[in-house]
Amino acid sequence: MGKVIMNSDDFGYSRGVNYGIIDAYQLGILTSTTLMANMPGFDHAVSLKKAFPNLGVGVHLTLTCGQPLLTNVGTLTEGRLFRSLSFYREGFEIDCDELYQEWNAQIQKVYRAGIVPTHLDSHHHTHSFGKNQEVVVALAQKYDLPVRGNFQLANKVQHTTYFEPLFDEVGVDDRKDSLLKVDLHVYLEGLLRKLRRTESTEVMCHAAYLDQSLYRQSSFLYPRLNQVEFLIHSDFAKEVQGDRHIELITYGDL
Repeated sequence: MGKVIMNSDDFGYSRGVNYGIIDAYQLGILTSTTLMANMPGFDHAVSLKKAFPNLGVGVHLTLTCGQPLLTNVGTLTEGRLFRSLSFYREGFEIDCDELYQEWNAQIQKVYRAGIVPTHLDSHHHTHSFGKNQEVVVALAQKYDLPVRGNFQLANKVQHTTYFEPLFDEVGVDDRKDSLLKVDLHVYLEGLLRKLRRTESTEVMCHAAYLDQSLYRQSSFLYPRLNQVEFLIHSDFAKEVQGDRHIELITYGDL
């Protein structure tokens, strides 16, 4: 039997994002999410987690969105804001101790809110870049937490057997804009087969309802809204729910 974690990133981004995640969990096949400790929707997300205690909640370590929690992290910022993703896509230099302290502060904020996190991942996958990998490994070992396994040093921490990165494409309206190299139904049939036979899988998605905060700050919009509907109402969701060879879990169940 394949153990499957359906994880939506960006919990805490905004109220609209939070409500989309909760609906996909309560009404659909979502089992898990990761919380952004530095974003305006954090307190709202914490209150929702307390209302739905079985929702798995990890920490979405953030380095490219909003403001840092700490003030003494100058290599991570431009003015008061975190540096953009483009900075990390090239050869970059930051103070790794500053990164450790900032990400540690984000993890600590989640614990202080009364949430014991299930795992770690990162916004824009920045834990997979350069020496950032060493920082996330050190933090995962400190807190004894699994990490999303899409980085080179994943063998040093607990992670799922497989990570599925392309599930966001189910929300793309125009198939010409899709990153999939096959038709959607072919992708989904192949994914179902993989979920059944793989020991453990994390499927990454980005469920959300649109609100002004998300609309103004993110370029990735309508596919999020479509994903909420897909996770609740699609034939794929119904097949996953009824498949005796698939067990929906959280990272806490690994």
